[in-house]
Amino acid sequence: MTMRTLLFALAAGSIFGAAAASAGPTGPAAPGVAQPAADPPVYRPVTSDLMNSVIQPRHIKLWLAGKDENWAYADYERHNIGGALERMAAAIPTYKGLAFADLIAAYATPQLAAVDAAIKVKDEGAFVKAYATLTEGCNGCHQAAAHEMIVIKVPDGNPFPDQEFNTPVQ
Repeated sequence: MTMRTLLFALAAGSIFGAAAASAGPTGPAAPGVAQPAADPPVYRPVTSDLMNSVIQPRHIKLWLAGKDENWAYADYERHNIGGALERMAAAIPTYKGLAFADLIAAYATPQLAAVDAAIKVKDEGAFVKAYATLTEGCNGCHQAAAHEMIVIKVPDGNPFPDQEFNTPVQ
């Protein structure tokens, strides 16, 4: 066999072998040979996942920061709640037949604006009132979405013992 014939045979074998491998298995695997794993399904959080893991902790942290008059941090959490709700509306446009963006516009946008105004003037009394209105908005949204069993309240404790809320930025 000439060198040219040998190279041709090797090249052809490589091409046909790669084509056969990419076509997938043609039958059951030989005993002891593991099949390649399929890609796992993509995790797609649902509304309750996002409310419990993103919105509710930020709602609590907003309260803790505002009550301790840490206005910079309170503003940070207020901003993050609004942004997270906007991203949720883009990811989950409808919930139980309701437009998520409409729910946000009715039950969160004006309430977050009132919280923002209280933070800007650094008025704890106005913050407490605005936060209560935001919390009522959360419950109104839950009622509109037929989840009236979910009742949010003003926090009465700190579930974040590893974070300081009463050290305002100077």
